[in-house]
Amino acid sequence: MDEVNRTCRILSLDGGGAKGFYSLGVLREVEAMLAFPIHETFDVIFGTSTGSIIATLLATGKTVDEIHALYCEHVPKIMQAKKAGERTRRLREVGEVIFGEDGFDTVLTGLGVVSTKWQLETPMIFKSRQTQAHGRRATFVPGFGCKLADAVEASCSAYPFFDRKIVTTDHGNEVELFDGGYVANNPALYALADATGPLGFAPQDCRVLTIGCGQYPEPHQGFIARQIKSFLPVQLLQKTLGVNTASMDQLRQLLFANVPTVRVSDTFDKPEMATDMFEHDLKKLNLLRQQGEQSFGRKEEEIHQLLLS
Repeated sequence: MDEVNRTCRILSLDGGGAKGFYSLGVLREVEAMLAFPIHETFDVIFGTSTGSIIATLLATGKTVDEIHALYCEHVPKIMQAKKAGERTRRLREVGEVIFGEDGFDTVLTGLGVVSTKWQLETPMIFKSRQTQAHGRRATFVPGFGCKLADAVEASCSAYPFFDRKIVTTDHGNEVELFDGGYVANNPALYALADATGPLGFAPQDCRVLTIGCGQYPEPHQGFIARQIKSFLPVQLLQKTLGVNTASMDQLRQLLFANVPTVRVSDTFDKPEMATDMFEHDLKKLNLLRQQGEQSFGRKEEEIHQLLLS
């Protein structure tokens, strides 16, 4: 953390399933711009759902190219599964391979992984550092004592398309969780709450880069029907997450109007860009990544000013 200038740099990554390839396109350019690795540049990295996967991998020292390779290998296999149980099983296996038994004490910067409590209908945010705690610091344990793999799976459990996730905390509490997108698909506001609350930064001393997954036309019903046979529920889920994203961003602008912020998440209206969070065609996913790179280009000067000035 920059002790001289007392500047807190925040990276916030939206949820969006396979559309996280767009975020990786943006991040590839961001990483190339920086003088230091992303985990050394940002004091706080927050992620929801697919954003939580990327955020956690970045916070443990992975490069964007390494994360992209993992996405190419694993995302199509997860998203082409036809049933929730099978998608969940594949997601869990990938998490175990990538993160193993590692816990939040292995993270190299401030990390926040957003999930939602099923029964209490409130957020549960897994954090890496005691300095991020808003209370009960004496009993703080990184990530509530849970493994990185379990927290990320919980954040990605977009019920009913994935099964809900049960984790056991260090206190022995069993908590049933599902996708963090239901409470904060855009987690920038929660990251700012950490920075200006327990971390003690003045709002004007924060710098926020918030990256979405882009907005796209809906695929034709025939495509969805062939792939997962649940067109209307997918539409409803995406609409729910989209409304949540927009409302959280509006709140951020109202509550933290004086915080220098750049948001990257463009809208695409051409029919060939039609896609959704369950996309598993690597050619289409590569196109999303390219669009992310282009979106960065349109905000390059703003991002440079935000992070390097």
